[in-house]
Amino acid sequence: MYIPRILATEKALELIVKLKAMHGPLMFHQSGGCCDGSQPMCFEEGEFLVGNSDVCLGLISDCRFFMAADQFAYWRHTQLILDVTPGRGSSFSIEIPLGVRFYIQSKLFTEAEMEQLEPLLEHEASKR
Repeated sequence: MYIPRILATEKALELIVKLKAMHGPLMFHQSGGCCDGSQPMCFEEGEFLVGNSDVCLGLISDCRFFMAADQFAYWRHTQLILDVTPGRGSSFSIEIPLGVRFYIQSKLFTEAEMEQLEPLLEHEASKR
């Protein structure tokens, strides 16, 4: 059995259900800083264009979760945990109008866990 690279709290899963009802299929991208800070951003599926330089860490409630490959190089030893908190984020993520924002908690993998990690998922851009 593989160990997932990305998990979500119950609060995050509940928000995803609500957002799916409002917007349809969703996707996530972990931003790398700059204008939007470093936070997970939620978009309608296909609204954010991913490229060959993005990796897909896994699925959260059937939503693909992406991160830039160079950022993944720093985070590859950590399990990301998607959570939600009250307050407005400074991004274009679709939960912002609801007065909440997604954020990431993390935990370092043990050496044993590193050997059992779920493989990265392929995505269309990586097949071009």
